[in-house]
Amino acid sequence: MVDYYKPDELQDTAAASLRKDLGQQAQLEGELVELKRQLERLPEDAPPVQRAALQLEIARALQMLERGAEAWPIGQTAFGLFVSEQQWESAADACNVLYESGQADSLIALGHGLWLGVTFPIDPEISVILLSHVVEDTPDDSDGAAVAAATACFIADIRAAEGVDKERLGFFAQQLLGQVARRHSGIESQQQFDLWVERLELNEPDKFLVRLRNVVDVLVQDQWWFDREALQQQIPVSE
Repeated sequence: MVDYYKPDELQDTAAASLRKDLGQQAQLEGELVELKRQLERLPEDAPPVQRAALQLEIARALQMLERGAEAWPIGQTAFGLFVSEQQWESAADACNVLYESGQADSLIALGHGLWLGVTFPIDPEISVILLSHVVEDTPDDSDGAAVAAATACFIADIRAAEGVDKERLGFFAQQLLGQVARRHSGIESQQQFDLWVERLELNEPDKFLVRLRNVVDVLVQDQWWFDREALQQQIPVSE
């Protein structure tokens, strides 16, 4: 049975949605003006991290306003400052904004964010979001998507603090892996899923994390913005 929708009600709904979108855009525009004002008022000797934080939020606002070309140079400048100051979490967040800006080198930015998000013990939510982009940007039959989703599950499990946030992030990651299984191999049952995970070795971190490096290499295409070996020497040592 086909439902009948009254044209007047449809118009009212569309108008309400448009008002909401315009309101959100106006709010973002206002926040952008204020952020730029704060950046202009920063003294020249302000801490680099403070300057980078404002630049990142300006880039994020521009990206959300679908002004990616403007967001890119500001976000990349912030990224460079964060790396120089060893602010790995913020640097990975900047990579996410650069990816979302939809520019020519956005996949390269995603690769950098993935490397940082897996190498350093940053906020697991940022890492999982970056990994989810790999799923979005790869073909249905790509093993790379499966590796990214398995890594998301692994990071959510070992890094997220116990509690509601861990449950939420773990659920998202598991759903991501299930989505990949369905589109990759038509998986529809738990038994099929278990066999699929075993076949692709997605239950063995020592193996799928090595394969993730290949995914990162494909994204970055040897156009690294930092010296990975130098950064690896700064990985915190667990006591």
